[in-house]
Amino acid sequence: MATITSKGQVTIPKRIRDALGIGPGSEVEFQLEAGKVILRRHISKEVLKRWEGYLKGKLPDKTVDETIETLRGEEFGGEGSTT
Repeated sequence: MATITSKGQVTIPKRIRDALGIGPGSEVEFQLEAGKVILRRHISKEVLKRWEGYLKGKLPDKTVDETIETLRGEEFGGEGSTT
């Protein structure tokens, strides 16, 4: 059980912080959904931009679905395939 301070602050339990990978200085987002508050770690556009194109040329020349099927050991168009 957590208590909200007079400044509207609350301590996020350690197991939640660990699960989200957040710590001092981390940015988080709050969303209200069906009477519940959802807390998410915020990932800035700058961080995403840094990883843009990282896998270019490192993966086989296949579609995403084909790559996933290959990683799962499925044959293209085989049983259980959606293609």
